[in-house]
Amino acid sequence: MTTETRVLSGRYRVDDLIGRGGMASVYRGYDQTLGRTVAIKILKTDLAGDAAFRTRFRLEAQAASRMAHPTIVRVFDAGEDVETGVDGQDRPVPYIVMELVQGRLLKDLIAEGPVPTDDALRYVDGILEALEYSHRAGVVHRDIKPGNVMITEAGRVKVMDFGIARAVSDSSSTVAETTAIIGTAAYFSPEQAKGESVDARADLYSTGVVLYELLTGRPPFRGDTPVAVAYQHVSEAPLAPSEINESIPRSLDAIVLRALAKDPFQRPQDAASFREALDETAEGRAPSKRQMSALSNELYGPNPRQAAETARSLRQLSTDTTMRRTQAGPPVAWIWAGVTVLAVLLVAVLIWVMQIQQSEEVPTTSVSVPNVVDMSYERAVETLEAEQMTASRVNEPSEKIAAGNVVRTTPEAATTVSAGQQVTLYVSTGPDTATVPTLDGINESEARSAIEAAGLSVGSIRRQNDPALAGGTVISSSVEQGAAVAKGTTVNLVVASGQVVIVDYTGYTVDAAKRGLESTDKQLTVQVTQDPGCRATNPATVATQSLAPGEVPVHSEITLTTCSGS
Repeated sequence: MTTETRVLSGRYRVDDLIGRGGMASVYRGYDQTLGRTVAIKILKTDLAGDAAFRTRFRLEAQAASRMAHPTIVRVFDAGEDVETGVDGQDRPVPYIVMELVQGRLLKDLIAEGPVPTDDALRYVDGILEALEYSHRAGVVHRDIKPGNVMITEAGRVKVMDFGIARAVSDSSSTVAETTAIIGTAAYFSPEQAKGESVDARADLYSTGVVLYELLTGRPPFRGDTPVAVAYQHVSEAPLAPSEINESIPRSLDAIVLRALAKDPFQRPQDAASFREALDETAEGRAPSKRQMSALSNELYGPNPRQAAETARSLRQLSTDTTMRRTQAGPPVAWIWAGVTVLAVLLVAVLIWVMQIQQSEEVPTTSVSVPNVVDMSYERAVETLEAEQMTASRVNEPSEKIAAGNVVRTTPEAATTVSAGQQVTLYVSTGPDTATVPTLDGINESEARSAIEAAGLSVGSIRRQNDPALAGGTVISSSVEQGAAVAKGTTVNLVVASGQVVIVDYTGYTVDAAKRGLESTDKQLTVQVTQDPGCRATNPATVATQSLAPGEVPVHSEITLTTCSGS
């Protein structure tokens, strides 16, 4: 008995199953129109039943299809077919058609144990190269993990599923629901775990997790449930990779820990910076234990209030009741934080009492506040301590001063103060950010107003034919909507022209002309009339057309005239 071959949308033949994941099954397929072998990803039934998800999935797949880069699995097409279930009901079948890559998933390589350091750096560099390209195009992946990275037979990296994670997260309300679809929370950024908006730096965090796992053979955080893992991403400090695998160069520890910073502003700010840091490790000097300790305190220092807020946020975000405590009492970080606060208070009181007793006997030494503007925070602290002053830190955005450097001080430079005076260092977090508003589907004037109201700048406006949209409707923007970007960032728009281009169909058969004019990229209304004044042809061909070749308004009506005389 033969099984009938399945063909999607009358074009894509579905062949043998080559992979299965939490969201979809992947099949080897064949594009019968273009005559090429492809990979076809068919969404699972429970996702396909959500109309909102299908719409978001289609839009994100279309956005991903505009990206063409050697390190990205190319998306050729996205569509929706219909199948009839055993109950006789028709069900939608969303699918995407992709480049077929011959090779192995990165997760299968990791399953065999830690990857040699040179190979790990090469694989991560390929992932970052793909992200560098996609982030410039305004597309954030949101689900970087070894299961979404292919290594070809030639050893090249191919990243797949761009945009699909956004379709999932926009259709899911909780961490538990989202992780059930995407698969694992092991690669979540802290902001994803808390349900906050994300930008390109979330992809860099996930890439840091992948690098950690490549080097050590295990992710930095593990737990019994996705929520337990998400909690650790937000609240706990990872071990340095070299503490798990001693063969790892110590110079990589600082890079990995920096990529896994809880605060997005403390991570590399773009994929290019991450790649440069990896390149420098070959020549760089391994950090000392003291430097690593200082870095760990800076990135993961205990913060009881933040930990409490984190726990509350995760409880609100998730309906998962399986989260268990991992220790008998309060977290150790909280206990030490409380002890530290009490110790500091006691020391402060003792110093205050001693100063009162000695104030009449010991003359006060005066010092001048040094100029530490534009110094790194660490160097500024050393400079102040050398002048018998202490420092406190306050973060603030700055357009002119690089992130991590001092913007200003209080008191100002050259001010005379007493020895031991505390100087407040205002440290740059980089440019102030703004959220890119929703632009797709609104008209050009509304988009301009929304961009300017958000503190951003309107850039170039490119006209593009789209048969389904009225003239002036925004099709896409150069920066991802919802992304946090520096204020004043230029946003370029692609706007519907309100027109489509037609050719001269004179001499075409009527059927061929109608197929062209009614196709998805034209969508015109066709009327056919006969002219008895000229001699009929067999088959009937177009003698004249009512609209001249060139650009015509969308949804126009065109009349094709054929000869019917003898």
